[in-house]
Amino acid sequence: MKPFENVDVIVVGTGNAASCAALAAREKGARVIMLDAATQDARGGNSAYAGGRMRVVYNGVDDLAKIIPLSDEDVRNIDFGRYRREDFFDDMARVTQYRCHPDLVEHAINSSFDALVWLRDKGVRFQPGRQAARVKGKLTHWGGLPCEVWSGGAGLVEMLHARAEKDGIAMFYETPAMELRRDDRRITGVRAFHQGHMVEIRARAVVLACGGFEANAEMRTRYLGPNWDLAKVRGTRYNTGRGLTMALAAGARAYGHWSCAHASAWDLNAPEYGDSVVRGAYQKHSYPIGIMVNARGERFLDEGADYPSYTYARYGREILAQPGMFAWQIFDQRAMPELRDTYRIRQVTKVTAATLEELAGKLEGVDGEGFLRTLAAFNNAVPDDDAPYNTAVRDGLATRGLSIPKSNWARRIDRGPFEAYAVTTGITFTFGGIKISTQAEAEDDGGNPLPGLFVAGEMVGGLFYHNYPSGTGLTCGAVYGRTAGHSAAAFAQTVGMPA
Repeated sequence: MKPFENVDVIVVGTGNAASCAALAAREKGARVIMLDAATQDARGGNSAYAGGRMRVVYNGVDDLAKIIPLSDEDVRNIDFGRYRREDFFDDMARVTQYRCHPDLVEHAINSSFDALVWLRDKGVRFQPGRQAARVKGKLTHWGGLPCEVWSGGAGLVEMLHARAEKDGIAMFYETPAMELRRDDRRITGVRAFHQGHMVEIRARAVVLACGGFEANAEMRTRYLGPNWDLAKVRGTRYNTGRGLTMALAAGARAYGHWSCAHASAWDLNAPEYGDSVVRGAYQKHSYPIGIMVNARGERFLDEGADYPSYTYARYGREILAQPGMFAWQIFDQRAMPELRDTYRIRQVTKVTAATLEELAGKLEGVDGEGFLRTLAAFNNAVPDDDAPYNTAVRDGLATRGLSIPKSNWARRIDRGPFEAYAVTTGITFTFGGIKISTQAEAEDDGGNPLPGLFVAGEMVGGLFYHNYPSGTGLTCGAVYGRTAGHSAAAFAQTVGMPA
């Protein structure tokens, strides 16, 4: 059989959502191929750069034991708590300012536990997550993130691809899909560039799961606004929006928050695109136990507004809006033991100083006098409380009288030596996408399914607006990837091979 003959389902993309779609379609008996614009070494899209956390509904340790291999010692020494459906929905609604599509979100939430169990059955290994702190002697999890993929997103891609190879799913790299084929009734395949030639690949159904437009500087500027072309790209260089363009040209409805994106604090001197070695370690998310200042030496956001899981994805936009599009994160000795491991890598932009006055002279691009005024005002506004940091709880220790408060974890920054880290904006993925049904069917402007076209992953519009709860992307990708694969295979069984 020639490689592009007798195909039931084409999956465009090779990341988490795409791999789940391919595996789900294959388990329903469909003949599946996967196409990727990337080289094999760069496969996996943004999933390969993800930290591996997956937000999931669970009612206690017995549920988690169906996903994570837990020892008796784990059960004794770790308080996993629980994370109910209503907790997940409340978090999604709150951080998206109540704009997320309720039906799409509900399907993702209700399917999250089954999706992770299914991933485990496909060979994905999970471990207890890192979002935990010591509380009364026990390691305590919070925020619905007890599950983390072993070896992060890179491990997830490797394990999913190993299962896809075992299941006989062919993958074609350096084969970008360029256009959807369609007749008067349905989508009939794709046109793709393969080995220097344009090829037409017929199929009964197509799943698009090839990312947003975060790696396309022109589209970032067009949809997100000025200076977004200068943002660092945290992940793959191949998510250029081609899948979105193809879907829209075929009649799909644009949906979601096209003028917004997941963007976080990223090392100032990180490379233009994601680094396959350092990966997510350029991120700098310990700001709740310090402060951030801009080029004027002024604070510009509430570092302690909430857990970083609920603020980090929007604070990148705040940094981009500052003069010079950078900031410095400032910490004293009280905070040092609590800094995340990402602050201890070799590839970091960092200065140290014995005194605040010395530090002011080392913050490149910052008005030193303005910085010292900011520090003095901040320290004077902090309550008299020497309690150690406990980032597992919102402690309510807030500044008083500042125009920009720090709502939790406010401590004086006065114990030298001091450390400061330079950050800019790193864009992760874009929120605008395609309107789909809860069965992952692409819809047209009239709300009707486009027969034969299914969408998953970052290309789904309507899940995220303004902000993003950490760990939700991989979960939604797995849920809608699996849904898309099942739906595509079912559709393929109802139609003949296109001419």
